[in-house]
Amino acid sequence: MTIANHPLRAALSEEMHVRRLPRLAAPCRLMQIVTLLGEGSAAAVRDHINTLSTKAAREIVPASGKYAMFDLGAMTLIWELHTEFATYTLLRSGPFDAPFDPELFEPTQAAILSGMPGEIVRATQIALVARDAPDPAVADIERWFVPEMLIHCEVADGLATVMSDFRLHKDDYGRLLVRDRGLELDEPAQLLLRLQELGNYRNMALLSLPLAQRLTPAVTELETRLAGLTQAVSERTSEDDQLLDELTFLSAELARLLAQTRYRMNATRAYGQISKDRLDSLAIGAVRGYQTLADFTERRLMPALRTCDSFSARLEDLSQRAAWTSELLRTRIDIALAKQNRDLLTSMDSRTHLQLRLQQTVEGLSVVAISYYLVGLVNYLLLAMPGVRHDVAMAIAVPVVVGTVWLAVRRLRQSLTE
Repeated sequence: MTIANHPLRAALSEEMHVRRLPRLAAPCRLMQIVTLLGEGSAAAVRDHINTLSTKAAREIVPASGKYAMFDLGAMTLIWELHTEFATYTLLRSGPFDAPFDPELFEPTQAAILSGMPGEIVRATQIALVARDAPDPAVADIERWFVPEMLIHCEVADGLATVMSDFRLHKDDYGRLLVRDRGLELDEPAQLLLRLQELGNYRNMALLSLPLAQRLTPAVTELETRLAGLTQAVSERTSEDDQLLDELTFLSAELARLLAQTRYRMNATRAYGQISKDRLDSLAIGAVRGYQTLADFTERRLMPALRTCDSFSARLEDLSQRAAWTSELLRTRIDIALAKQNRDLLTSMDSRTHLQLRLQQTVEGLSVVAISYYLVGLVNYLLLAMPGVRHDVAMAIAVPVVVGTVWLAVRRLRQSLTE
């Protein structure tokens, strides 16, 4: 091409091809382990998968940032790295006698578990049964699953059936029995991928539920305290600085809870939506006498999602109400400060008026004082002049001197004012 490629073009193209299983057909067995990763575990996960790749007979898809597929001889390993969890899927094709015997994947299973980073959040054994295989006996079903919790339904518009009790069994694995009733080409792999993604994202979504349940009493306590503070603000039953200190502490607690839970709650919302999408894509049909996969998921997952949504909504609402109460208290404090400033300005105006009157009084006295000294000087001059009637000259000089001094002081005050 004559123009440059975008630097992410190749990565975006590869992104569309990850998160998939290789083409498979019944009968076959799968085992999937999902590990929850901590912060900074991505590098350890890649080191682990690189170590496993050295034991592979062939790299079907070389290990990249998020996806790898290795031929291990008798089975295939599919590895996927998600945002906060990783999945390891072992696929073994061919007939089997025991659908849920983990020894079928040894010693590869032990090699994968050795040094695996993270914590296992889900582990499942899957048996895909061929369409021409006989129906399992009731005794076998009761031995494989807990009868009272059995989920049995059609999927893929009736092209397959699913059985599971979604319980952890003695081998620490869940169990999923899928019976092929007409799946072709990529349909078996797509069906198993959707089933596993439904379970994985469901478990990831449920991680927030214990957190919400554990912190709900703390949120309730903060709501009660905020209600009391709001009433105190409205009734003026406490000092403003004390109320402000308590509101500041409450707001800091809310900010801590929001920071502690926001990521987990947002992740739950996203995982829950993906679970709903995968559930819709399975095209589930009922088998009479049993609850379906949709019934089980909606009965268990939806209340948990609503609980987490309610918890998040309560935190957001409480944070907004705390901000409103703080703003109301600050407004009241500002009004009190404005009143104090008004009273201070009134007092300053009164003092200024008093100073003006005092200044005017001093000006009058200064006119008298200056006039007195000037009249004394005029008296000396008149005494030195022979032939002048002293008493008449002094009578004339006094008002002239006083008027002149008064005019001079007035002109000086006007010039200073200007």
